[in-house]
Amino acid sequence: MSEAAAEFDIEAFHANAVQTPSDERVDEMRDLLVATLTDAGHPPRVDDDGNVVVSRGGGDAVGDDATRDDPASPHLVLNTHIDTVAPHIAYERDGDTVRGRGACDAKGPLAALLAAFLRTEPDGGTLTLAITPDEETTQIGAASLAGTLDADGYIVGEPTDLDVCIAARGQCEAEITLSGAGGHAASVPADDNPVFGLRHVLAGLGSYDDAVGPTSHDLLGDPKLSPTVVDGGDTPNRVPDQCRLTVDRRSVPPETSEDFASSLSTHLAEQTPAEQTVSVELIDPTTPFPDPFVTDSDAALVDAVQTASGGDVRAFGAATEASHFAPTAPTVVFGPGVLADDEGAVAHAEREYVRLPDVRAAADAVTAALDTVY
Repeated sequence: MSEAAAEFDIEAFHANAVQTPSDERVDEMRDLLVATLTDAGHPPRVDDDGNVVVSRGGGDAVGDDATRDDPASPHLVLNTHIDTVAPHIAYERDGDTVRGRGACDAKGPLAALLAAFLRTEPDGGTLTLAITPDEETTQIGAASLAGTLDADGYIVGEPTDLDVCIAARGQCEAEITLSGAGGHAASVPADDNPVFGLRHVLAGLGSYDDAVGPTSHDLLGDPKLSPTVVDGGDTPNRVPDQCRLTVDRRSVPPETSEDFASSLSTHLAEQTPAEQTVSVELIDPTTPFPDPFVTDSDAALVDAVQTASGGDVRAFGAATEASHFAPTAPTVVFGPGVLADDEGAVAHAEREYVRLPDVRAAADAVTAALDTVY
């Protein structure tokens, strides 16, 4: 183990990270990460999308574009994110339990992956740490990395309770616009009223998966389609020309976000009266929504992480930017902490917490898995 790795204090870094707000801006948290890596002798680069990227071994020359473009194989990437959801919740430690925003999602996984990166000597290969700034929002950082990194496998840090997650449902959001005839509430016929027409849209949403959607997946289960926001009308005595309904989609293979928007539009048009029109558009279609992914359970990387951690091999319970990496190389999601426990939600909740022994165990497991590769 290098001197820098031996000196890295995983608990102190985690404490500093959780105390650093990154729910609105990530600048301060990114500065902390860059300074930590630089002090350890591995100064990273920050790319145009705000990703923090640094390599060891065959890709150790961070300033050498050719080395980055053609890393020595095997090339593994450790990835997680520094942004959190709002609001920021203050750091609090009670024995081995740390509470606060980001404690488990995903500054606990970040601390574990950073420790593993510093400990590992990737002889004959390349190990890259690639940390994104926008997993909770646009995921533009991960989509950019997926197009530039040439890796043989990815370990993506998320709270999995030290289980090895090899699949996740995709996620996207779409806005359904129903248009009809607006006018005085005393004169517009019900068949022309787009608010009345919502009943046909809601019925169509209820029948969509049975009629059109993908079948239940062995590992991921059923897809899920949830209406979440309704918007329409501005005064009690006037029928609006349009009303809008926002939906959240959790998809399973082989459905993509584009497939979903197109097929849902066709399906709803068949349910809607001739007097009205319906359209479906992805919200901010420039955002790279994560599609569902499944990694082969027999992949060597899956076996290495499972053997090192002793965790179960299963699906992850939320969408993740691992979806951007999985199409090109085996990808596992792994880390300390849980999305939820017996009392309810943990990640994204006011009671977010992680156990420090699990953070250390995650670091040990990733390090051991990497040692089987290099």
